[in-house]
Amino acid sequence: MNPRSFSLADLFAITAATVPERDALIIGSTRRTYRQMAERVDQLAAWLHAQGIGQGDVVGLQMYNSPEYLEAFLATCRVRAVPANINYRYVADELRYLYDNAGIKALFYHAELEPEVAEVLDAAPGLRVKVRTGGGVPALAGATAYENTVTTDTSALREIRCSDDDISLLYTGGTTGKPKGVMWPHKDLFFGSLGGGGFYAPADGPIKAPEELADRIRKAHPMRFMPVAPLMHGAALWATMVSLFAGHTVVLNDEQHFDAEHVLDLAATHRLNGILLVGDAMALPILDALKAHPGRWDLSTLFLFGNGGAVMSAHIKEALKPFLPANVFFSDGMGSSEGGQLGMGAKPMEGGMIKIAARPDLKVVVDGKRIASAGESGILARSGYLPLGYYRDPVKTTETFVSIDGTRYAITGDAAKLADDGAIIIFGRGNNCINTGGEKVFPEEVEEALRMSPQILDAVVVGLPDPRWGQKVTAVVSVRPGMSLDVDALKALCHAHLAGYKVPKEIVAVGEVMRSAAGKANYVWAKEVAGKASSSTAPSA
Repeated sequence: MNPRSFSLADLFAITAATVPERDALIIGSTRRTYRQMAERVDQLAAWLHAQGIGQGDVVGLQMYNSPEYLEAFLATCRVRAVPANINYRYVADELRYLYDNAGIKALFYHAELEPEVAEVLDAAPGLRVKVRTGGGVPALAGATAYENTVTTDTSALREIRCSDDDISLLYTGGTTGKPKGVMWPHKDLFFGSLGGGGFYAPADGPIKAPEELADRIRKAHPMRFMPVAPLMHGAALWATMVSLFAGHTVVLNDEQHFDAEHVLDLAATHRLNGILLVGDAMALPILDALKAHPGRWDLSTLFLFGNGGAVMSAHIKEALKPFLPANVFFSDGMGSSEGGQLGMGAKPMEGGMIKIAARPDLKVVVDGKRIASAGESGILARSGYLPLGYYRDPVKTTETFVSIDGTRYAITGDAAKLADDGAIIIFGRGNNCINTGGEKVFPEEVEEALRMSPQILDAVVVGLPDPRWGQKVTAVVSVRPGMSLDVDALKALCHAHLAGYKVPKEIVAVGEVMRSAAGKANYVWAKEVAGKASSSTAPSA
């Protein structure tokens, strides 16, 4: 047998060989053992190889949660091609940009998305392979039904040796501009974002050789874990890979939209041990469902209630505790497409979003040029295992990945401060920071206060131009059904928890706060909505 690399395909093969009959994946009525999934990955990889797809070719994944998503991802890795996530919510212009930027050579797409794909194929002149998942006969010329990619002869794969340096392409959400493809070498991704085999064995730390993964899996207690967000988002895919490389069973949400009661149904039915949400946008509906249906769900097996990607408010955690096992552990993690998994921590008493203990690979960078001293503020940066940069974008690569004192860093964009004890306090995305009258306001802090109100279902905070203050803090909120917005009461609540300059000067009510499928706030949309509302109510000159 050839020596294994840190390629994600090799690591999955090690896992499958270690626990072949254990369930790897459950979604809806479908189950896949590790052996079944590994066999399908090899069959699909052999088929891709026969179609001429290989090292360096970008393979787009435009699919809903499904076994096919993970099989296509890993099969792409197996032939040393480059998997790239494609947001299934994108419209034609966004898809054209991404198809062109990625230069996709193969595309896996779901049957329901075929009309959207057909509309933008002109943006992918190099596309050679199209595979339709979800059943039915493909309507696109030259497309193949997923069921017809099964091949029994996988002998050609013996000549393909995966490498630590194979690439996985993660496209960012594009909330602050066009989506950017972050190029992660597999080894850097494994250690920088997936825990290096040590996520569930922190005392042992990361593995030193790929073969050590088998020993970790054999020693670990098998668990069942569900990332609630769709696989097309990096946080959900990474969380899934962490669990797969630990030999756990992953349960995926089989619905395309977040539904709190369905998520709780899955947690109870599959006896989940862990769940990963994205902030209050998911946690609050979960809490509402538990309050509305006391005793409906048996969550006694749950001991990890994870959160990442957005703030989960302290008051919501406290309110959840009576409905969860006494030993449940709330975990707040932080990561980014460019920085990987940045660590776990808790909300600091001195203010801010999260505080992460001192670590040699995390620094605060001042003015993009120097490392901060204790007490100084700047932007969070990470060294060590990092992406190569942005795909086909050397300018933005140079801006984000910098060298300071001979060390290469990824500048994450998160405003941060270096505490006296070496810990790092993170306040939020620096590009969303509001400057009002010379004071800095981070939206996440105001949003958390707003969601303390029993009248508020969701909230996003932005800064709008203001002739006096430079920017004025403006909130876009959705109100709970059956309630009306009491602006004065909401501002009074904010005054009780925030400095006066942080309290929204304007509050705009909408039917629904727009978020990504992963629950992340859409600040571009919120600023447009708030701007229109502000203009329509402004006094005439």
